[in-house]
Amino acid sequence: MKQTFTFIILFTLFGQYLVGQKNTISVDSVSIFYNEFKTEAEKNIDLWNKDLYGPILLIDPKTRAIFANESDENGVLKADGNMYTGVLPDKINIANTAVNWNGKRWAMMMLPLPKNKYDRIGLLAHESFHRMQPSLGFELNNTENNQLDQKEGRIYLRLELEGLKKALKAVSEKEVKKHLANALTFRKYRHSLYNGSDSNENLLELNEGIAEFTGVIVSGRNKEQTISSLISGIDDFFHNPTFVRSFAYHTIPVYGCLLYNKDKSWNKKITPKTDLSNYFIKAFNTKIPVDLNAAVKSLADDYNGLVIIEEEAKREKKIKTLIAEYKSRFIEKPHFEIKFEKMNVSFDPRNIIPIEDKGTVYPNIRVTDKWGILTVEKGALMSPDWDKISVSNPIEIEGKKISGDGWVLELSDGYMIRKNDVNENYSLVKKAIP
Repeated sequence: MKQTFTFIILFTLFGQYLVGQKNTISVDSVSIFYNEFKTEAEKNIDLWNKDLYGPILLIDPKTRAIFANESDENGVLKADGNMYTGVLPDKINIANTAVNWNGKRWAMMMLPLPKNKYDRIGLLAHESFHRMQPSLGFELNNTENNQLDQKEGRIYLRLELEGLKKALKAVSEKEVKKHLANALTFRKYRHSLYNGSDSNENLLELNEGIAEFTGVIVSGRNKEQTISSLISGIDDFFHNPTFVRSFAYHTIPVYGCLLYNKDKSWNKKITPKTDLSNYFIKAFNTKIPVDLNAAVKSLADDYNGLVIIEEEAKREKKIKTLIAEYKSRFIEKPHFEIKFEKMNVSFDPRNIIPIEDKGTVYPNIRVTDKWGILTVEKGALMSPDWDKISVSNPIEIEGKKISGDGWVLELSDGYMIRKNDVNENYSLVKKAIP
């Protein structure tokens, strides 16, 4: 049977601002947020020839309370002044994303929103782009780019981003063009090292990269503020445990904003089939060296290459130890495998760890399916085909609630778990109908 599933990404560029804020949510404050965004969206209708302002759900993750700017078609949301409020069902994962719910396609975001007004509007614009993304013809892709967890992949992504930082700081058009050419050279060399990496990275950049570019433009920052925000965003990104799903939030916004200064319509000229690397090479009138290997070796030192290479060599040693631990826990030792039927998943893309050809470990993930709700806080292994997930064996079983080290499974009616006495693995099965 073909598996049906939906991705929900918990993180956007602004996700860092969701941590540690006091939960002082009111209808009045949320109404202000909507008005701020509506104003900037109207100013930027020409960006996509569409109004980004549309159905939005802001959710309090503690109470699942909804603060919406429109009613739903099933009447779950009730008028509350100039807002609509209600409670989000447990089966729906809360995330920064776009979701089809009760007859409409919504942009959904977790409360509280960022304190910084520009960050707040940018986040609303990012997720609102995802809401209208299908109408623009762009597919929803969240491909993993495991090459960006490899030493060489990380090195040349970091060098590319260092080049982009210098391009942003450059004071002359000649300098901008030089650093852009070098950044794109590092990019092309990275793609040459890993077969298919160019197309895989392109898919995520057409999805999250274009959405983040939209957020940056609509946020309302002036030129200097935009440059400062993009540079600090890259510096913060370097501290992420992994780059495989979050790099696009930083590459395309820089290329896009620099090109936007020359051509306000460039984004409307691309399609889901556009190769963004080649598009930017042509748009910036850049020449890529024929001998990429020689070029990157001669350029690396100008972009903090010695430090980057040393740091990535140290990281590689640590990550090998971590991968060995995960392989032992989720593959070699007895574990609990849960197969998907109709899965919906939300996760944080900043800290996932690819495990060779065995899949990817998601330290924090929430899965809903016909069989119930799985909440993981200490890691789970997602299979390469996304048809099952593995956690450590259960420790406690209390009726429909089953828990282990760092995970809880709340079972739906009609399901049970079973232990294989031969290998001591657990599995999820449907109960026999009497």
